[in-house]
Parts: sequence; C-alpha cells; structure tokens
Amino acid sequence: MSETLTLDLAGIVRESIVDGPGIRFVVFCQGCPHNCEGCHNPATHAFGAGKETSVERILEEFDKDPLLDGVTLSGGEPFCQPVPMAAIARGVKERGKNVFAFTGFTYEELVKKAQSGDGTQELLDLCDMIVDGRFVLAERDLSLRFRGSRNQRILDMQKTREAGVPVLAEEYM
Repeated sequence: MSETLTLDLAGIVRESIVDGPGIRFVVFCQGCPHNCEGCHNPATHAFGAGKETSVERILEEFDKDPLLDGVTLSGGEPFCQPVPMAAIARGVKERGKNVFAFTGFTYEELVKKAQSGDGTQELLDLCDMIVDGRFVLAERDLSLRFRGSRNQRILDMQKTREAGVPVLAEEYM
C-alpha cells in the first residue's frame, strides 16, 4: 500500500485571472521563510498552520473545471514543499495544462537549493513560468502584471532551461 502524498495547504482559489495568464486554479501552500514586509498573504507564513491535504484531492478539484488554463502555485512558499508541489504540477502537465509559480526565492537561489536533492529541481523543470524574488515594499508597483514589486521577475522557464540563465517572459514585463 502506497503512502498518500500530502501538502500543508493554506487554501485554494478555483478560478483566478490575476494569478497568472488565463483562468487559473491557485494552490496556496502554508509556510514561508521570507516574511516580506507588506506581503499579500501574511497568514500563510507560519509553517504547519494549514490543512494537510492530499495531492490527489487537489487534482480532483482541478479536474472539475474544464475552463482552466492551468495551475498557479503560490503561498506561502511553494519551494518549501517541492515534492507535493511537483506532484501537483506533474498532474496538471499530464492534463495538458500549464504551471505558473510564485516564489520569494530568486531563480539563482532555487538552482542552489536544487543541489540538495529536495525536489526543487523537479518542480523547476515542471514550471512554465515563475515569478521570482521577494516582495519589496519600497519597490511596490500596482501597475505591474502578476508581480507586486519592481525587483520581481517573470521568467519563461522553457527559455531559461534552454539558455541556462534566467530569461524574462517579455510578454508580461
């Protein structure tokens, strides 16, 4: 009998048009080490304060809406739960949909984190786009698409993988 893969879930939004391109199913994980001043989701900072939820259950909920373009992984910090988040991303990709993720880590920090073998590399490999970097209140800009502060980047992950360096998703910058 196999063990059910779970994540510490803060909540979901079934349909969003502000958390990435198209209609998104947004998974908010619980737990974030960054504690950015002015964070949009401060209730998601405490580790272990969410609801343990199976990856299977999240994918079942995703499947209920045929209008979805993909999933957005948010938080909290998705890369603090890379194994279950990668399982969600894999399931979404198997359904022919795309994966957009928000992270307070920079891409460069994630590449270093991936060297530990904690599942970060698989999650990076499954993402189509990533918004990276901590939210910086002094650089807050409400006119930015899908970002909260000017220091954050939207990375085209296929182009980033091909180039071996971060490549901006120009259509969203």
